[in-house]
Amino acid sequence: MSKELKTGIIAIIITTIFIWGYSFLKGQNLFDTNTRYFNVEYSNIAGLTKSSFVTINGLKVGKIDKISFNKNPDKRGELIVRFSVEKDFIFSKNSIVKIYSPNPLSASNLAIIPHYDSENAVSGDTLKGEIESSLFTTIGERLDPLQTKLERVIVSADSLFKNLNAVLDLETQKSLKNSVKNIESTLLEVNKVMLSANTMIDSTSLDLKESIKNTKIITDNFSKVSDTLVNANIGEIIRNAQVTVKSVNLMLDGIYSGKGTIGKLVTDDELYTNIAAMSKELEDLLREMKLNPKRFVHFSLFGKKAKPYTPKKDKQSENKELNE
Repeated sequence: MSKELKTGIIAIIITTIFIWGYSFLKGQNLFDTNTRYFNVEYSNIAGLTKSSFVTINGLKVGKIDKISFNKNPDKRGELIVRFSVEKDFIFSKNSIVKIYSPNPLSASNLAIIPHYDSENAVSGDTLKGEIESSLFTTIGERLDPLQTKLERVIVSADSLFKNLNAVLDLETQKSLKNSVKNIESTLLEVNKVMLSANTMIDSTSLDLKESIKNTKIITDNFSKVSDTLVNANIGEIIRNAQVTVKSVNLMLDGIYSGKGTIGKLVTDDELYTNIAAMSKELEDLLREMKLNPKRFVHFSLFGKKAKPYTPKKDKQSENKELNE
């Protein structure tokens, strides 16, 4: 083999490797015969690029190969996106290719929403395209009517302020200033009242604490008394009291029926009369002993006989005898 032939073979091999490497870096595999190509039309690709991925149910199955304008005059300005699918995944022609953004900071990608209700899609078919609303798109759609309403509110507020400026003349402005000053004075007075109330609360807080402490002591004493009552044999005490009351009732019944000395004394009228008469006679006897002790007691050192007792006449009797 000549050197020229060897050089040609090496050049062909290097060229083939270079073309394959360049295609591989672009995401194309020249030796993969299962790769299929599909087209999809969009009026707006929403940031889609040639480096964007194609996914099915979140799995990467291909990439975008080409983005070009539609040459059809009826669809002037619209875009045609050509993408490849390397995986042998079967889906129908009614499947939808949706542009979506994984997050607000990343580029857009394509997602195939597979359907299986019609004829299977083959390489070269044009599929239906949709654009998924992103976060910023949704916010913008919601902010648009809000912006319109806000502009109306601002216009209305501007008209209101103009009318207020027309109504508020110098006299009205002075009145408003005076009203504001009066409100300020009122707020100062309210502040003074609040300070006084705080001072009063601070002064009475000690008394309140002392009252709470005394209440706690009283509660503790009640608790001790209740514990004592609980521990005491209340039932035995009540039974003893019932026995005592029953005995007293029996004794009172005996007295009322005339049984015993106390019963006879209470119920026998004759005995009461005799005792009253005896008490009267004893009283007279004691009075006589006090007035005339010699009548009952005689004492002599020389043995003299006792003189017989002669009752003394009172002055009324003597005066009566003299008058006679």
